[in-house]
Amino acid sequence: MTRYYFDIRDDTGLYPDEEGLEFDTQQEAEVEAARSLANLAKDFAIIRQDVSVEVRTEVERVFQAAFIFDRSRTKQ
Repeated sequence: MTRYYFDIRDDTGLYPDEEGLEFDTQQEAEVEAARSLANLAKDFAIIRQDVSVEVRTEVERVFQAAFIFDRSRTKQ
């Protein structure tokens, strides 16, 4: 098993995950990151702020999942 850390980054900075979670595969960690990001996106969409989950092991950064709020300006 590998321990993955799910750090949160938003417009104000980086919030490191101090505990992490253990998974058998990277794919399981990717699913967890997607779930976490979906929950975060609910809150951050209200304030129109980008947020990402940066996933790392004790050795290296593995991947990043991001929610980018890009609003088009339309005439009403």
